[in-house]
Amino acid sequence: MKRRPVRLLSPGLAPGITPALALALCALLAGALPAHAEGHSGSSSGAGDSYGTKASYEPGQNPRTYQAAPRGFEPVFTENVSRHGSRAATDSEDGDLILKLWDRAASEGQLTRAGKEFGPQVRALLDAMAKVGYGNLSGRGRQEIQDTAVRMEKRLPGLFARIAKDGEPIDVVSSGQGRAVDSAGEFATALAEADPALKPLIGPARADEDLLYFHKAAGGAAYRDYIDNDKRLADTLKSVTDQPATHRAAVNVLKKVFKPAFVARISAGEFSDTGSDVDAAEAVYNLYGIAPAMSEESPGGRGWHMERYIAPRDAAWFGYLGDAEDFYEKGPGFADSDITYKMAGVLLDDFFKKAEARRAGTSDLGAELRFTHAEEIIPLAALMGLPGSTKPVTAQRPYTYADNPWRGAAVAPMAANIQWDVFRKGHTYLVRMLYNEKETAFKQGCRPVAKGSAFYELNELERCFGRTDPTS
Repeated sequence: MKRRPVRLLSPGLAPGITPALALALCALLAGALPAHAEGHSGSSSGAGDSYGTKASYEPGQNPRTYQAAPRGFEPVFTENVSRHGSRAATDSEDGDLILKLWDRAASEGQLTRAGKEFGPQVRALLDAMAKVGYGNLSGRGRQEIQDTAVRMEKRLPGLFARIAKDGEPIDVVSSGQGRAVDSAGEFATALAEADPALKPLIGPARADEDLLYFHKAAGGAAYRDYIDNDKRLADTLKSVTDQPATHRAAVNVLKKVFKPAFVARISAGEFSDTGSDVDAAEAVYNLYGIAPAMSEESPGGRGWHMERYIAPRDAAWFGYLGDAEDFYEKGPGFADSDITYKMAGVLLDDFFKKAEARRAGTSDLGAELRFTHAEEIIPLAALMGLPGSTKPVTAQRPYTYADNPWRGAAVAPMAANIQWDVFRKGHTYLVRMLYNEKETAFKQGCRPVAKGSAFYELNELERCFGRTDPTS
């Protein structure tokens, strides 16, 4: 989702922002950035932050370090929800905007040495994305999903051997949107190739918009009204973006491509029909952000090297602005409201229902595999209190990197996933959660079977999340 266009104001305050709040914002945002911000890993802070939710996927834990299940417990069921893999940009808007300025500058001899190479690189990147299909999975995205499926099978060989032996079905469901549908297909194919005996048990993928595209479905009506009409949200996002640091970062970015005199003309509004200096710099940043996802489609697979056109600190600033929007629009948001994540309850409820049905003997499913989008993963993480998604903010003390752990690159990189593995011994059922393939504790207040254990009794999770099992 693209950020709203933001025009820098002349001196004065954004509507609804008091002088006291403005002072608080200045003080807090001065420390918003991490110490360094380059690279593209899905780390929780630092290097990968500048890519936000466009960060490429990396599993969060070495598989050799997973805890063994308590003695006597065997895996009987697994379920997940996964974001689609890396993809092309959803449209050519960013490339079209910056190329319009580039063509003008080229005709006037106003390009830097690096800038002369920028235009052809952007055109090649746009051509590659058009060939893949805007919004579609890239080669890297397909590989991310395939690899995740193979690792799942290797983590749970006993489970999948039993699924094959007993003929238990594997259900595959997606949001119905192209890249999620394709991710479901890639995952199912890779799983079947890892264990061919599973192939006849993997059902045809089905779509469930209410479950896996809830921000656009009927259950997301109140949320959409918040996004479109909430004044506090609009004022807060404007205050975060509309400040001198954004203008300075924009000028820095544009000076990598255009000569100073041309940058000054952009900043002065001479090309306002194309966009402001912030719009132009953000277009460069967005191309930088999507480039790693398209690495396999680059010449010789060597990458697009878009980092040449944006310094690490400026990339970090634009990454922070993107994270701020996602935090307020999809994540923990404001402390006095759950509007951004309440709607994810339908998905958490489905996790519980599938595990409870297995315990009750009313389901013979061996695995439930779900494929969705960042707009669903981010609110689910907040609802579940997953690491990094536990700290909402107030209007007076806004979101910054300095004092909030939320990072798009860690919460919902491309191919982000949440998995519950269910184990049984007699009548006792345990659940282990993996978040981006890292063993992860359930939220504060949930008690594992032993201190430091990754395993929780299912009935303890029901208590902790205030859930009453309708099958009991």
